[in-house]
Amino acid sequence: MDSARDAFDAPTPAAPRDLLDASTDAAAIVSADGVVVGWTRGAEALLGRPASQVVGRSAAELVAMDRDPARVAGVAARCRAGMGWSGVISVRHRDGRPVDVDLRVSASFRVGDDECFLLSAREQSEQWTLGQSVLDGFLTRSPVGMAVMDLELRYVWLNDTLERFGGVPREQRLGRRLSELLPGLQAVAIEGLMGKVLETGAPVTDYEYLGWSWADPHRRHAYSTSFFPLVGDDDSVTGVCYMVQDVTERWHARRLLSLVNEAGTRVGTTLDVMRTAQELADFAVPGFADFVIVDLLEPVLSTEGHGAWLTDAGPAPARPVMRRAGMCSVREGCPEAVAGIGDRVDFLPPPHDANLLIDGEPILIPVLDPSDDLWTTEQPERAVSIREFGLHSLISVPMRARNTALGLATFVRSLNPVSFRSDDVLLARELVARAALCVDNARRYTREHTAAVTLQRSLLPHALAGGTALELASSYLPADPTDGVGGDWFDVIPLSGARVGLVVGDVVGHGIAAAATMGRLRTAVQTLADMEMPPDELLAHLDDLVLRLSGERTDDTGAQQGATAFLGATCLYAVYDPVTRRCTMARAGHPPPVVVAPDGRVSFPEPPAGPPLGLGGMAFEATEIELAENSLIGLYTDGLVEGADRDIEEGMSRLGEVLARSDADLATLCTSAVRQLVPVPQPDDIALLLARTHALGADHVVSWEVPVDPAAVADIRARATRQVEAWGLGELAMTSELIVSELVTNAVRYATPPIRLRLILDARLTCEVSDASSTAPRLRHARITDEGGRGLFLVAQLAHRWGARYTADGKIIWAEQEIP
Repeated sequence: MDSARDAFDAPTPAAPRDLLDASTDAAAIVSADGVVVGWTRGAEALLGRPASQVVGRSAAELVAMDRDPARVAGVAARCRAGMGWSGVISVRHRDGRPVDVDLRVSASFRVGDDECFLLSAREQSEQWTLGQSVLDGFLTRSPVGMAVMDLELRYVWLNDTLERFGGVPREQRLGRRLSELLPGLQAVAIEGLMGKVLETGAPVTDYEYLGWSWADPHRRHAYSTSFFPLVGDDDSVTGVCYMVQDVTERWHARRLLSLVNEAGTRVGTTLDVMRTAQELADFAVPGFADFVIVDLLEPVLSTEGHGAWLTDAGPAPARPVMRRAGMCSVREGCPEAVAGIGDRVDFLPPPHDANLLIDGEPILIPVLDPSDDLWTTEQPERAVSIREFGLHSLISVPMRARNTALGLATFVRSLNPVSFRSDDVLLARELVARAALCVDNARRYTREHTAAVTLQRSLLPHALAGGTALELASSYLPADPTDGVGGDWFDVIPLSGARVGLVVGDVVGHGIAAAATMGRLRTAVQTLADMEMPPDELLAHLDDLVLRLSGERTDDTGAQQGATAFLGATCLYAVYDPVTRRCTMARAGHPPPVVVAPDGRVSFPEPPAGPPLGLGGMAFEATEIELAENSLIGLYTDGLVEGADRDIEEGMSRLGEVLARSDADLATLCTSAVRQLVPVPQPDDIALLLARTHALGADHVVSWEVPVDPAAVADIRARATRQVEAWGLGELAMTSELIVSELVTNAVRYATPPIRLRLILDARLTCEVSDASSTAPRLRHARITDEGGRGLFLVAQLAHRWGARYTADGKIIWAEQEIP
């Protein structure tokens, strides 16, 4: 029996004594040369053989097993050393049947001059026989490897499973240490644990480790091992037993989960397509592969169009155009690569075409053969690289996300001698799936961000027109791309009478919605400014508009109706008059402007703050200040003066210091101020508008009081004509005479005195007629039979533009002419 042979193979410590009475056990005395010299009645009852038939004969005749002198000699040697032996053997009954008995052999002793051994045996009961069979099966055929080590950590017994795990035959293990047999299997650490168990008597459970074995030298396995002491009759530790289980599949599953979770934190840290592709390559080397390349379809890297292939859009071109977006190697500089980052590539593992990217499964090539005709024909450069650097195993995984083909990720091994297996394909698929989702998110964000930036820049003024009244410069700094495009804007609006409107605003929120809303507000401000509204009234109308936009909530299904629905905005609007050098301003929840006087003094005139736009129900107030010529006035958004490292008051103080320190060119001053105040990207857009004021001298402005008498019109008309000619604008003398005649005549006929005519020479020639009435002028189209009603129509035809504005004292009708 195998169990009996194993028992002879591995002498074991004596088993604990039976609790039942042993007086009926069979006993015999055997001499050193194997002759029976004593036989008891218990032995006679067990085997049915009287003493007369046994004493003096060889004990080997009683054994119903194959004879093995070497093993018998081993048992004898053990007993001569003072240690007993116990085990299960089969003996022969008188009637010829075998009887399985528990046999115990005592230490040797002397009977006279002869060396003898005492043997005692008890027949195994039917219940014990069944239990032993189950035990034999458990020990020898269990999926758990088992072994017994002696006090010197040498093998004294092992089961078949452990023999199969290690690949080392049982005969070579017995009597030798683990470190002598499997030096690469963390043998030193394992023997250290077994020594600790022998020393402390405390078991060690579920110790996991990785290693190779002779049974499977090309694949690393994971094992879980437990150690516990063997205790003898006197409670002394006589050895250590260990059990080992191959948990490679469990380890791979846990590793897969761990790597995928780790990839979630290390891949896709930014909304940048190229950066995400490189993070995937960096993550997979060297833990998973020795060389990784990530190639993305060219449209994925484009900010125009859809940006990728839809996987259900039909067959793709045979050789897709891709660009190398990321790569990493265990070798410095990625010498295996035949293309660099950003280069155009068309790599697909032969014989596959672009349909692999659309509906193909991952490709596993366990063994790369550079001499394969497909590689040498379709990928000759890569075949050379495979041969030169020993690339021996490959996995290629299509990158797809949200029904969109993005590219291809390829993993290659060279220094790692283990080829890729099917379970590695699962890991590669999971890694690429996560990276593909991040790439698609980055692609979509990049397209949206580019569209928002394009929209925003298209809505900002491309040229600033301040006429002779203002010298202008502006600077706009977009927010950090990861925070999205903001809604900051500024504008310069030429007004009548050589005046200039300055506006700066900030829409709440980010993205295309904020940019689009900014465009709507900018357009509204231009329209309201053209209607000659004073700053406080303009903000009141703008507030109503924002309330309407904010009301675009949701429809019955809960979907947003207006893509530009938002919560509110801030705004500051100022009007500078170069004739009076006065600036009128009002603000809606916006920071006050900064003013730097010609002598360098800095101030922050604060018109009443007013509520942010969109709250409604609160009034706005205007403030008027006088600006000396060559004063500097700055309008800005809060991103310039407010940040995580400073509050808004500190930022305003620094802005004043920066603008007061330099008398450099205005554009240079504007750019350097933004750079000094905001040296690193911020989560908010930044806008700064600087204006240096100029005044119109008395030689550019003339005015006359107009008597309320139709006869005075001719004199006023003549004076105006002479002034226009004096300014050297003879070409405009006739049209100016007609415009003045019509406007003054209408005022004398219909308006309330006092009436005044003013001519302003600036970028344009302006004629203004003011009166004390608030009646709005109306442009009529007179019929052929009408005797009048053509005055304003004529003015509209002769002037570049015309209009009316209201003042605290009445109104002003004005008309502008382009200067040739």
